[in-house]
Amino acid sequence: MSALPSESAAEPAEPAEPAEPAGTPPPHPSRASTRGSTRKGTGRGTRIALPVALALLALPLITAAHHSRPAPYGDRLIAHPRVPDTDSGAAPALRTRGRAVQAYEPVGGAIRWTYTREGRRPLTVLAAPGHAFTLWSDGLVTDTERDGGRSVRWHRAVPESAGWLRTPAALGGAGVLRPLAPGARMLAVVTPRRITAYRTADGDLRWVLPARRGCAFEPARSLHRDGALLVAQPCAGTAASWTAQVVAVDDLGRIVPGRTPLGNGDLERAPGAGEGDGGPEN
Repeated sequence: MSALPSESAAEPAEPAEPAEPAGTPPPHPSRASTRGSTRKGTGRGTRIALPVALALLALPLITAAHHSRPAPYGDRLIAHPRVPDTDSGAAPALRTRGRAVQAYEPVGGAIRWTYTREGRRPLTVLAAPGHAFTLWSDGLVTDTERDGGRSVRWHRAVPESAGWLRTPAALGGAGVLRPLAPGARMLAVVTPRRITAYRTADGDLRWVLPARRGCAFEPARSLHRDGALLVAQPCAGTAASWTAQVVAVDDLGRIVPGRTPLGNGDLERAPGAGEGDGGPEN
């Protein structure tokens, strides 16, 4: 009788992995496991570095734009070094030469300052204590500090004047700038359409006098008489009397019988001036 086959012997167990020697560094993580963490760190650094880099690149451009910014109204005012033994201490004389206004020493002729405007030409200049008023070819009126040429105080555009100034009838701006009040505290600008008055301390517009219908002011035909500025205002036709063709103004406006003029809001007034006189101010 044959013997029953015996059960197969149990399968041998898988051999155990050999133990790692002490001090062995841990295995590197897989590429998939490190991808997320790497991107996260890089993105954060990029978000911080990018604005800083842009700011550093933009800084030279901002600085260059600041330095290349054109001066208002195209102004270029140059104060020249004083020549020894030529400074008399007196106020400089004024003249227009080509495209520039020049202030120069009355004795010796040394130039104190030069004032130009890009693309413009000075037509006439009016000297007053501390002021140099200039009428330009584009109808702009400016006030420059006269003694040292340290600044252009103000600019005022005269409406509807640029086209007229280019015509022969304007006579190169003759008579357009007229001082009003002692010390030229007010400046009259006379054009065919209107007379405008500015406070010279700050260029504030104080009053406007339009020409009568059918009439026009002639700046070149004006003169000062007894504290008033008389301006010719010829009218079309012959119906108007000669008195209607002459206008008298002063720093407070048109002079007419029985007027009650408003004040000019002087910036510097004596203590108590204007108190109790009942006169309103603009």
